[in-house]
Amino acid sequence: MMLHFMSISRQNHSYKKSKQTEMENLKGKRIAILATNGFEESELTSPKQALEKAGATTHVVAPKSGTIKGWNNGNWSKEINVDAILDEVKSSDYHALVLPGGVINPDLLRRDDKAIEFIRSFFKAHKPVAAICHGPQMLIEAEVVEGRKMTSFPSIRKDLENAGAHWVDMEVVVDEGLVTSRSPEDLNAFNAKVIEEVAEGKHKEQTV
Repeated sequence: MMLHFMSISRQNHSYKKSKQTEMENLKGKRIAILATNGFEESELTSPKQALEKAGATTHVVAPKSGTIKGWNNGNWSKEINVDAILDEVKSSDYHALVLPGGVINPDLLRRDDKAIEFIRSFFKAHKPVAAICHGPQMLIEAEVVEGRKMTSFPSIRKDLENAGAHWVDMEVVVDEGLVTSRSPEDLNAFNAKVIEEVAEGKHKEQTV
């Protein structure tokens, strides 16, 4: 009986140690989350929380300082503090980039030359990039989707295909460091793959 108890105790200790290692596997990693007003609330807050829980430091990067306002269930939602502005950061400051969706957010950012160059610089540096829902619209503008296997919100499927992407209907798609998902319903799978790709680091095939 005592041996059985000790065996269970060791197993529990091993499990806890494994979970602790898993939770800290992004320690020292810095992640940029590029967004502006009209971001889909859960598509920013959920990856941010998951990355921080895994040990990473996240910065919400926006064109202007202050706060940005989210969108949830067809209405404006809570405000998020901006940690850094585009004029003050570069891809070398970070290990990866996350692009939340929302209809308004990517439409505004894809018209911002600094935002597009910031996105493109992560691909040039072979760093992981993750985009969800309408977020891949910014990747089209950055001209980095040609030949890539991707997914997105269904309404921008044709836009991606016209830009040369191979679109598939899956909850999450990973193509050499590029992670994409369809909608907030896919956030669990999206977050897990983002963490996995950030932990792996640079991908030499992740480029423009």
